[in-house]
Amino acid sequence: MINDFQFVPLHSNIFEGLKTLSDDELLARHARWMVVDESPGYPCRVSLQDAKVGERVLFMPYWHHDVDSAYRAMGTILVREFAQTASPAVNEVPQMLHHRMLSVRAYDAENMMVGHDMAQGTDLQTRLHQQFENPAVSYIHLHYASPGCFSCAVQRV
Repeated sequence: MINDFQFVPLHSNIFEGLKTLSDDELLARHARWMVVDESPGYPCRVSLQDAKVGERVLFMPYWHHDVDSAYRAMGTILVREFAQTASPAVNEVPQMLHHRMLSVRAYDAENMMVGHDMAQGTDLQTRLHQQFENPAVSYIHLHYASPGCFSCAVQRV
């Protein structure tokens, strides 16, 4: 189908060098380790899973929309210490999104927003199909509605 989609996690190798830094070196980069104290509550942008209580997650700023447009954006993300890069199937919505309210932001090939919506995670699959019905939509970024943090990207398949 023309409106099929696939989630695009951040790749684990992006963060490998950060994991060996000292606490002071991380702080110089505005990053730090946190120990998960509630679940759900710490969604990993690499594994696309909620971290478990007791796990360490790296909390840091990240250029999630590093593009040449007015929509260029940086925000905070979390990465589980031993996260493996997720490989979601076509049209599969990661479980960690099912219980969250999300902001859906659709962009064209020139990185300009051409659509937006709000969706409860349980309705996300339908909302993504609807956004991709617009042929101008090249990709979508999801953000957690309340804190506004970047969650992940979704591409047209």
